Amino acid sequence: MEGFVDVASVNDVPVNRAKSLKLGEHTIALYHTTKGFFASANQCPHRGGPLGEGDMIGDEIVCPWHFWGFDVRTGVCLGNPEIGIVMHEVKVHGDRIFVKLAPARPNTELS
Repeated sequence: MEGFVDVASVNDVPVNRAKSLKLGEHTIALYHTTKGFFASANQCPHRGGPLGEGDMIGDEIVCPWHFWGFDVRTGVCLGNPEIGIVMHEVKVHGDRIFVKLAPARPNTELS
């Protein structure tokens, strides 16, 4: 699995929860839904809120700072589909979760 990094055990993130994880100089948010595991950049594009500390509602992560919601399967903002978060590829092998970091996009923070 070239480019993938072992980040957690499947038992580290309960269903319908999110968790922030450090990967070198990057922080990602890891999500566990009934559909599987997903990962994104940890920063909300609105004001940089820590998505890994947000609440999961089904397949949506809600930023804890200003309540922007994103589909954790696609990264699309549910309130404005033109906005999104950087998503990372996830694979599960046995009881381990592996993530491959996607290239960062230019900052699209909104005021």
